[in-house]
Parts: sequence; structure tokens; C-alpha cells
Amino acid sequence: MPDAKPNPLFDISGKTALVTGSSRGLGRAIAEGLGDAGARLVINGRKAETVKRAADEMRAKGYEVLEAVFDVAVEEEVEGAFARFDAEGIEIDILVNNAGIQHRQLMVELKLADWQRVIDTNLTAAFLLGREAAKRMIPRGSGKVINIGSLTSDLARRTVTPYTVAKGGIKMLTKGMAAEWAEHGIQANAIGPGYMVTEMNEALLSDPEFDAWVKGRTPAKRWGQPDELVGAAVFLASPASTYVNGQLIFVDGGMISVL
Repeated sequence: MPDAKPNPLFDISGKTALVTGSSRGLGRAIAEGLGDAGARLVINGRKAETVKRAADEMRAKGYEVLEAVFDVAVEEEVEGAFARFDAEGIEIDILVNNAGIQHRQLMVELKLADWQRVIDTNLTAAFLLGREAAKRMIPRGSGKVINIGSLTSDLARRTVTPYTVAKGGIKMLTKGMAAEWAEHGIQANAIGPGYMVTEMNEALLSDPEFDAWVKGRTPAKRWGQPDELVGAAVFLASPASTYVNGQLIFVDGGMISVL
């Protein structure tokens, strides 16, 4: 048996990956996973101090990190960020649309402004980032777009309807991206996390009844950890997935597959 060597199918050395909402949580884990596979990282958030702190921590671990402070839900800021990338000679090879928010409220009590805020951040932002990235990827004939969906891309729950609508939209946005961009060498896919241990889910994690429901409903009998998304992200960002397009891959401990 020959000596084991790193598989070039999963090597993304020399590539630059922009991960939105990557100063913490799932985005941070995905960014570091892509960095471990060789990518230069562009991390993003709305607050400069938060992004800088995360970037410094990641640099201390040995990652090559650039900082991009902008609001993914504001068209002018997204366009401005890509204009700065152009001016600085930064080519985004891999885009991960991860930034997201949650708002828990019954629909009959929900204000339009709160609905729109979730849709803008969780769905429209992925369109804006994808559009600007694709404008640059198409002339190069290659690129990877990874959208972060959810179990709620396929399933609904009470009190989180705007989130569910946005994540359902992510599923179809991903297919639309594949329909238009695949012929240009771009692969657009999505990852659907299950219930993960994140700051966004702190209230749910601390609720004994909900915690028991998640563990009982999930065949794996536990919550997922953020770094368990890394394998899917690296696969979709790498040469291993050049004929995979328009797909939503669930990383959920089996929850979506069973009653």
C-alpha cells in the first residue's frame, strides 16, 4: 500500500473564500475548515471590532485572513465590498452565504418590519452576494457558491415563519443559480444544518423540554456541533464537487429523513 497523501480532490490551496457572518458560530467553523483545506479567508460581519477580533484570533492559529466589514442585506454595501475587492486584486473563488438572523413570534403578532428584516438578511443577501460574485466568476469560468439553508428549507415550525420562508427560498435560489451559472463552470449548492450548538440556539439549548425533543427527534440523539458542517463545506468548495450543482445537502443527524 503506498504512503497516504492528501487527496487533491479536496485541496483548495490558492483559492480565496468569502464567508459571510463568519466572526462566530457556524460561519467561523466553516471558515476555519476551508482554511484548513488551504484557502485564504475573507471573513465578514457588520461590526469592525468583532470582525477584527475574530480575524486576529484566526491569524494566531495560522490562517491567512482578510477582513470585510459590510452589511450583507444592504445592496450598496455589498456592491461596495466587491468594488473594493476588485481594486485590491482580490478574486473570490468560493462564496459561502452564511449570515443569518432569527425572529421568534406567531404570525398574527408579527410586524412587517420584522418579517422583512429576516427575509432581507437570510435570503435577499444571498442573492446580492451571489450576483456580485457571479459577475466576476463567469468571465473566469469557475467558482463555487455555497448557501446555508436549514431543516426549515423543507420543514416548518411554529413561531419562525419568516426564517422558514427565507430558508425555503434559499433552496430554490440555489437551484436558480445552478440553472443560470452551471454552464459557466460555477457550482452552486447548499447545506442544510440540523439543530446545532450555536449562540443563536442558546435559548433552545437551555430549554429542557426542547432539548429533549431535539434529541428524541434526531436519530443521532444529540445536537450537532458547528465543525460537523466542515466536511460538507470543503466538499462543495473543492474539485471533488465539480459535477454537483443545485443540491441541498442536509447535515442534521438524520432528522429530515425520519418521522
